[in-house]
Amino acid sequence: MTDTPKSHGRKAIRPTLRPTELMTTTPDLAGVWKAQVITLFPHAFPGVMGESLTGKALQDGLWQLQTLDLREFGEGRHRNVDDTPAGGGAGMVLRADILAKAIHAARQDARGIMPLIYLSPRGKPFDQQMARNLARTDGVTLLCGRFEGVDERILQHFGIQEVSLGDFVMTGGEIAAQALIDATVRLIPRVLGNQESTEEESFSDGLLEHPQYTKPAVWEGHAIPDVLLSGHHAKITTWRRAMAERLTKERRPDLWRAYCAKHNRDPGEDQEL
Repeated sequence: MTDTPKSHGRKAIRPTLRPTELMTTTPDLAGVWKAQVITLFPHAFPGVMGESLTGKALQDGLWQLQTLDLREFGEGRHRNVDDTPAGGGAGMVLRADILAKAIHAARQDARGIMPLIYLSPRGKPFDQQMARNLARTDGVTLLCGRFEGVDERILQHFGIQEVSLGDFVMTGGEIAAQALIDATVRLIPRVLGNQESTEEESFSDGLLEHPQYTKPAVWEGHAIPDVLLSGHHAKITTWRRAMAERLTKERRPDLWRAYCAKHNRDPGEDQEL
C-alpha cells in the first residue's frame, strides 16, 4: 500500500469552492459522524454529497468522509483485487484476503459505534428508521461491491451487515452508498438548519408526505387548495394528515397496514378531508 486513506472534513468555505476540493487530506475530526467507504472508485466521492446542504455540512465539519481505495490493497503489478468464481460461472468476485486488508485499515481509523455494512441487493431493506439509527451512531463503514460481488467468507468473518436499497441490481455499491450516507447525514443536528423539516417529511410517522404547493396561487388552471391559503393552522394540519393517510393507503398498502396496526385503525376505513 503506497497511499494513506483520504479523509474529508472541515475546510474553509470559498465562493469558488468545487466538490473535488473536498477530496484533500485533512485531520480526523473528533466527535463528528464519520462515513468510511471502501471502493474501487474513491474519486466518485463525495459526488452529489459535496453539493447543497450536505456539502456545506461537510465543509463545516458536521460530518466527515473517508474513502479507502480498494485497488491500493491489491496484489501484483496490476493490483488485482478479484478472481473467477469458485465452481465456475460468469464475472469476477472480490477476494476475501484483499477485502480483509482494506477493512482492517478502515477499522483502525474507526471509533465508537460504527456499523460495518455491505451494500447488497440481498440485504435488509434500507428505510428511514435505519437512517435514524445510523445517525445516532458515531459513523459507518461501507463496503462497495463490484462485478459478481464479494467472497461470502468476508461477510461471515467480520459479521458484516448486508443492506439493500431495493429489489434491483446495480453495477456497484457506490451510488447506493451515497444514497445511504445522504439519507443519514441529513438527520444529523444542524445539517438541514431547520430540524422540523425532518419531522414532517415522508416516513416520519410511517406515512408518505402530504402534497406540497407554493406560488403562484393558480398555475395553468390548477389552484392551491383553499385550506392552505386559509391561515387556519388547525384545519391545515388536519388536511395534511388526511392527505398523507390517503396517499399512503393508495400507494403503499404495506405502510398503511403497519400504520393502522400501530394506531389501532381499520385499514379499510376512508380518510375524510
